[in-house]
Amino acid sequence: MIKILAYVIIILIGFCISPFIIGSTGYVYIAAGEYQIETSLVFGLLGLVLFYAALQLIEWVIVFLLNIAINSRYLPERWRRQAAKKHTLQGALALAEEDWPSAEKSMAKGAAQGELPALNLFAAARAAHHQKKSDARDQYLSKAAEDPLAQTAVRTTKTRYLIQQGQLAKARTELDLLNPTSKSKAPVLKLALDLYQLQQDWQALKVLLPAIKKRQIVTDDMFITIAEQTNTALLTAATETNEQELEKCWHWLSKAERNQPCLIAIYAQGLCQYERKKDALKLLSKSLKADISNDILIALPLIIDADDGDIRKLLQRFEQTHASDAAYQICLAKLANQKRDTKVVKEHWTKVCDLVPTREHWLALAQSQEQLGENTAALQSYRKAANCTE
Repeated sequence: MIKILAYVIIILIGFCISPFIIGSTGYVYIAAGEYQIETSLVFGLLGLVLFYAALQLIEWVIVFLLNIAINSRYLPERWRRQAAKKHTLQGALALAEEDWPSAEKSMAKGAAQGELPALNLFAAARAAHHQKKSDARDQYLSKAAEDPLAQTAVRTTKTRYLIQQGQLAKARTELDLLNPTSKSKAPVLKLALDLYQLQQDWQALKVLLPAIKKRQIVTDDMFITIAEQTNTALLTAATETNEQELEKCWHWLSKAERNQPCLIAIYAQGLCQYERKKDALKLLSKSLKADISNDILIALPLIIDADDGDIRKLLQRFEQTHASDAAYQICLAKLANQKRDTKVVKEHWTKVCDLVPTREHWLALAQSQEQLGENTAALQSYRKAANCTE
């Protein structure tokens, strides 16, 4: 726009000064060897302009011809790149439509001369995976791994596909090459979490739990569930191994974890298994003084006997507050059964059936009624147990 404006201004100035030039034409004299040229100033200026225009035209023609000569060498490559872009676009549309055969074919073609062949190969591998073509998928991933920047992504992708196929051993081999640590990327940690859970490798998962929590790989509620599952599995396995492993696993837990009722219950049962009932009772008493939980209530009848009066006194403290707690009433019923106090057993099982009327609870009530000679009531309880769907 500015260039055109400059031309217009030059033309207007020419129109303005042309009368003066015509009035005083002057002349131009040019001598070159034997040749002599004499012409008017106006014609000389016009010739100079035409000469400059001719030079510009020649320059443009030369540049144009050179561009054609240079581009003709790379013309087939340009055509291939354009075709690769076309195939990549078709493949992306096929992926969006989940047309896996077309997506694989287009992406594989687009990878040949594409600007980012690794992306095409990953997409082709995905399409092949959905068609359950494992060999083709692995070939695409192997080609993508030729790019040094894509090697981690290739292993991550292959591990994920192997997990989805249920080939956990091969997936673990690939995951070990990634070496999951606290410094690993979030996708690697997520894969390690899933695979360790599937393989029930709680020892390896326990090591990664701090990093999983810090990096927020899962939600807080899900992390609590996973951590509890891991600690429970480790402590249970240690209980079944030997006393040394039990103590090692227990002290590996954090202080907060050692205060969790579910873990206290497992540890206490393990202590009793290795003839350390006194330590188990001490631990259970400390837990009951703080609060009561279903896990402790379930474990108590398995640990204490009729002579453990201190624990029973602690339980009596919750008689008013947990009168409507089915787990509490079940625990008292089992503890009363240890003392052969059938009447008290029946009272507690009656409360349990009022709170949670299941087949198991009705049968327990019926047995206590039979022992007391209440045959009619026992028969009714058996009928309710037979008609109960739970």
